[in-house]
Amino acid sequence: MILEVATLNIKAGMKLEFEYNFTEASSILEAMSGYISHELKKCIEKENQYILLVNWKTLEDHEIGFRKSSEYENWKKLLHHFYEPFPEVLHYN
Repeated sequence: MILEVATLNIKAGMKLEFEYNFTEASSILEAMSGYISHELKKCIEKENQYILLVNWKTLEDHEIGFRKSSEYENWKKLLHHFYEPFPEVLHYN
């Protein structure tokens, strides 16, 4: 199993809209091959920061199966305009 970790810094004033869109985007993740589970955690100390944790069966399930899919285009449309700066995504095993 691979853990994807992304720190998401959300533009000021956009938290509620981000959370709403993330609910819809979650269904995209959940339908992907190799997806196991995910959690979105809100930071206590930094008001506009979240951490996204996604468990995948393999690194390829995330890097190829998800990121090269048409579903990822929908994910980007729902979420990428909220980030500042764009998040670094790292993988752990």
